[in-house]
Amino acid sequence: MTSQVSSPAGQADEADEALAGEQRALGAGHASSGDKEVRRLDRVIIRFAGDSGDGMQLTGDRFTSETASFGNDLSTLPNFPAEIRAPAGTLPGVSSFQLHFADHDILTPGDAPNVLVAMNPAALKANIADVPRGAEIIVNTDEFTKRPMAKVGYDSNPLEDGSLDGYSVHPVPLTTLTIEALKEFGLSRKEAERSKNMFALGLLSWMYHRPTENTEAFLRAKFAKKPQIAEANVAAFRAGWNFGETTEDFAVSYEVAPATRAFPAGTYRNISGNLALSYGLIAASRQADLPLYLGSYPITPASDILHELSKHKNFGVRTFQAEDEIAGIGAALGAAFGGSLAVTTTSGPGVALKSETIGLAVSLELPLVIVDIQRGGPSTGLPTKTEQADLLQAMYGRNGEAPVPVVAPRTPADCFDAALDAARIALTYRTPVFLLSDGYLANGSEPWKIPEPDELPDLRVQFAAGPNHTLADGTEVFWPYKRDEQTLARPWAVPGTPGLEHRIGGIEKQDGTGNISYDPANHDHMVRTRQAKIDNIAVPDAEVDDPDGARTLVLGWGSTYGPITAAVRRLRTEGHPIARAHLRHLNPFPANLDEVLARYEKVVVPEMNLGQLATLIRAKYLVDARSHTQVNGMPFKAEQLATALKEAIDA
Repeated sequence: MTSQVSSPAGQADEADEALAGEQRALGAGHASSGDKEVRRLDRVIIRFAGDSGDGMQLTGDRFTSETASFGNDLSTLPNFPAEIRAPAGTLPGVSSFQLHFADHDILTPGDAPNVLVAMNPAALKANIADVPRGAEIIVNTDEFTKRPMAKVGYDSNPLEDGSLDGYSVHPVPLTTLTIEALKEFGLSRKEAERSKNMFALGLLSWMYHRPTENTEAFLRAKFAKKPQIAEANVAAFRAGWNFGETTEDFAVSYEVAPATRAFPAGTYRNISGNLALSYGLIAASRQADLPLYLGSYPITPASDILHELSKHKNFGVRTFQAEDEIAGIGAALGAAFGGSLAVTTTSGPGVALKSETIGLAVSLELPLVIVDIQRGGPSTGLPTKTEQADLLQAMYGRNGEAPVPVVAPRTPADCFDAALDAARIALTYRTPVFLLSDGYLANGSEPWKIPEPDELPDLRVQFAAGPNHTLADGTEVFWPYKRDEQTLARPWAVPGTPGLEHRIGGIEKQDGTGNISYDPANHDHMVRTRQAKIDNIAVPDAEVDDPDGARTLVLGWGSTYGPITAAVRRLRTEGHPIARAHLRHLNPFPANLDEVLARYEKVVVPEMNLGQLATLIRAKYLVDARSHTQVNGMPFKAEQLATALKEAIDA
């Protein structure tokens, strides 16, 4: 979806609006429309929850797409089981999708939902702890029978025993209403039941005045080969809308105005992190004027990149789904040797398998982008949950001294720019580069301003074309390890170029010639040279957000950007001065980071691991960096993080 928005009236006003928006109560005004009240809100957090077969991810995606086309700022958090089909009606089988949308700049999917749509008892029990008192709960009453409730430990019906008295509960027989709405289609009961998620989507679309045309077009396109099913889903969607319009139980609907002041003018679309990263890799290949080659093996949560890139052969993209992780990166490294912009995608367990070939790429000094969509570990761990625990693996997870640059995006949309940056470093410095995203960024989404082509960096490279060294006897030869004085990058010679034949392999090379060398002094020189090449990579200085001259700095990396920034906003609104800096480049660190850290009495590093960046900061800069860690498979909540940061300020 794309939409046009206007430029903000002023940056100061936009900042004030954003700060106020994080704190304002939801009810900002009300109006009447016909017989029903329409209340204006500045932001809403909705969570759809149900069995993993109930289509909650599709429901959330459609609501998100319509919200993006309407012009709201938004942030999403899909949360689903690792099993392909967990046991129906059980707590491990609950799938949910949370969407935070607003009329101002927002940074996170929200801490607690204002509205919970629970399709069954398991969905209610798994999510009720996150729902604040007074919130609205829409419950599919058809599923609250004895057996489904007993399966999740309900001794009595929570809709009748008073346990939900503190909430605004809307009991809706979603299954019955859906089946009734689809009687004319002649579907079996089981087939008709599958459309109850579209009934729920229609109801929520009515409640929040979401557009409907694109959802109906989407359903007809998705089920184009089954037109009866397509029209049944459209009918269920319309029935949900009409139910909201006519039932007395929903006396109020809500409006959340477009976030026109939060965005510069331009064309926007809703985008997930994996999709943005895929587009960034394609853009990098076009800007480098090189074919893009992906050697990959499917693994959650990175597989979407393989799926997406396989659709773009028209841009010179080649995708190879290998038989395993090792073959995937081996093919990618071969493509890099052959002159392609080479990429391999994986998650933490796959990085472990790829480590030997990454070391080979360091030795060969060839450009290769290694995309690690981090997930909870160790071992198979938590395939569908997020974590930031691969930083030290990316830094040191190879034998010998094998330094590799590390780049980390901070938001779903930023994955596009981070991919371009990783490709820039790989191509310019002839090195493998780690791009560390994570499951939260990969599956989450937000509005993305589509850049103009002339805004993208020029990534073109010069292949070696002829001899580059003259021997003592005057003979001109090609030395594959003769380096550029500025970047220390070696020449990139495409195989088959006459006169540029040279040795390649994993054994240590002689400086310049690339011949096999066991000389101790040469090995010492090559190790230090490869390290110096990484240390000298040009990366931007760290930017510090510190309007009040704070004594405490909160330092983050990767997907903690949203929760950290939201928490800092809350603290500043409460009158607590605190500074913030966020790192994209983790190896090498920005050149000014030493000076930045020295300005503050306290440095706090929130991470979704047990303190990996804090360990690096303490070791390199001898700063008493304090960790605030979380490894529960979920992103930080802004409120909890704000509490922890305030304790650090006051300590």
